[in-house]
Amino acid sequence: MRIVEPTARLEWITPDALQVIESAGRVCYKSEDKMSDGTAENFVRQIIKRGHEAVIEHASASFRIITDRGITHEIVRHRVASYCQESTRYCNYGKDKFGNEISVIKPPMTSDVQEKAWTLACEEAERQYFAMIEAGASPQIARSVLPTCLKTEIVMTANFREWRHFLKMRLAGGAHPQVIEIAKHIRSVLLRACPAVFDDLAEIK
Repeated sequence: MRIVEPTARLEWITPDALQVIESAGRVCYKSEDKMSDGTAENFVRQIIKRGHEAVIEHASASFRIITDRGITHEIVRHRVASYCQESTRYCNYGKDKFGNEISVIKPPMTSDVQEKAWTLACEEAERQYFAMIEAGASPQIARSVLPTCLKTEIVMTANFREWRHFLKMRLAGGAHPQVIEIAKHIRSVLLRACPAVFDDLAEIK
């Protein structure tokens, strides 16, 4: 059994996103003649300030997220997005390319007793998974004993408006601590990539 760290890595983002958004948005007002070098940032900030966020849907970003399967159950509830996720139906963790072991994400725990119980449960799940595989079960049947904390990779693609919604929801105080960690990774990348769209979300704790 291997413990891995959760991460979120930018795969792709719309090149020249502010210019793309401005070019699309000015069609609404037929004000393309006002476009010039340096006008895009202010245009986008004013669009967001007025709540006309449909315009920022013309730009998007893709992230490769490593987390546990429980957290991805929450992530995929954001329906205005596209997903590709590591499949436990087809991935056989008994194969060499997976190191012949399962990988898990350690949840935040507050005591040694909790950590010991979690470790024993994961180790037992791994043993029983491989026992089922050795007994002839397919991965899609053997996966029924795998833990919720099983590491998974998921690529999420969404437009900027949906990323703003994702960050507002998943950085809120009541969100799961592990999804907050992922959302913070994503926010830090988007803040660097396109501050005009996301810097008003920088203060969400």
